[in-house]
Amino acid sequence: MDKIQYTPIGVIRSPFKQVAGMPIQPAGAKGIAGSVEIHEMFAEGLKDLEGFSHIILIYHLHRSRGFKLHVKPFLDDQLRGVFATRAPRRPNAIGISVVRLLQVDRNILKIEDVDILEGTPLLDIKPYVPTFDEREAVRTGWLSSRADVVAGVRSDERFKSAEE
Repeated sequence: MDKIQYTPIGVIRSPFKQVAGMPIQPAGAKGIAGSVEIHEMFAEGLKDLEGFSHIILIYHLHRSRGFKLHVKPFLDDQLRGVFATRAPRRPNAIGISVVRLLQVDRNILKIEDVDILEGTPLLDIKPYVPTFDEREAVRTGWLSSRADVVAGVRSDERFKSAEE
């Protein structure tokens, strides 16, 4: 298998310095403010972004080490396949969050609904477009009876790696 390498385009700033106690999804982080600092060499790529109310942040889960194919997710007490969860310890430590875009100021994005650890390397940004991103007749698998409690659930140490 070929190795894939990415270069971060910026860094995400948030009030969360530790994994424990963080919201586990943006839906549980309503109103939590943060920012994104885009590296100067990529700043011109932000042109026209201010017209969007929400953006999709794609980032590297930089504190995640190793993975398991079966995990006990935050919203369940049963082991689930990692690809049927949003658990942070994955074969490729990639995270996504849909956040509210408040302002674009040169290379700084002011955002809300932040569920991301301070200092997280940003890999990409995409505009959130309901026509493109929303789907009808969606099935949510094992999460169908649990997703509505996400706002009250916070991260704990269950995905902490052995090295930490």
